[in-house]
Amino acid sequence: MSKHRIGIDLGGTKIEIAVLGPDGAECLRHRIPTPKGYDAAVEAIAGLVEQAEAKLSIAATVGIGIPGAISPKTGLVKNANSNALNGHAFDRDISARLKRTVRVENDANCFALSEASDGAGKGHDLVFGVILGTGVGGGIVYRGRLHAGPHRIAAEWGHNPLPWPGVWELPGVHCWCGNWNCLETVLSGPALARDCDGPEAHDASTIEARAEAGERRAQAALARHAERLARGLAHIVNLIDPDVIVLGGGLSNMVHLYRDLPGLLPRHVFSDAAETPIVKNVHGDSSGVRGAAWLWQAGEDDGRAVS
Repeated sequence: MSKHRIGIDLGGTKIEIAVLGPDGAECLRHRIPTPKGYDAAVEAIAGLVEQAEAKLSIAATVGIGIPGAISPKTGLVKNANSNALNGHAFDRDISARLKRTVRVENDANCFALSEASDGAGKGHDLVFGVILGTGVGGGIVYRGRLHAGPHRIAAEWGHNPLPWPGVWELPGVHCWCGNWNCLETVLSGPALARDCDGPEAHDASTIEARAEAGERRAQAALARHAERLARGLAHIVNLIDPDVIVLGGGLSNMVHLYRDLPGLLPRHVFSDAAETPIVKNVHGDSSGVRGAAWLWQAGEDDGRAVS
């Protein structure tokens, strides 16, 4: 029975590993560039796990967050923006390589689980975690347990259409998923950059500072983004009425969101009050890898004798 838990965050540019001890404290963290090709990625992950266990003289459970999901229908990765993963039985392949059961989950779900376990959502029954970065995703955790759904698409709110669109927002942008005007096409970092600086822009990292310096174009883009985000989050409140919404991803660092969203939300929430707390994450970039480790509870059996 394992007392240590290993989390892996598999991204398009980096692979990160973290080891949590029996008390949840972090024992080790390391990251490497993501190698090109599926087989190389599997081998790199296995190498990180083996090196960590050898360094700490432990044997641990392993959870991995990926930018996609395992299809219950085919057993293969689907919807991953890291295309090398799509169509592969990643959970089975990495489990076979490490000779133990490895749990694999969507990275936004891992973020939500991390923040619900010991982050900004700790102590709340129903936590909705939001990713606002290169893409837009989410995760639902109820009383400490992740809800992925029978199709493994629970909380994929980024691929629902922008609610209550104005005529000037239609037909919107064609999304990579095949639909039009998905929330991801208006709320992601690249979407904010395009709205502010034109169709060729993709980097939103300077927009907040420019707005604070008085640039009206940047201020207007942030105001449009916040209002659209409020519409998207209002749909979530109307559907599942979470106790707290935790924001993650690069755009979650924009301080105006926590000031402006509470006043924008009530217009679209079907209630006489809309007081859902919208809070910043605690663990930042570490939430994905920590959530992957939390896919196992301390003491669970992964199918081999461990310490």
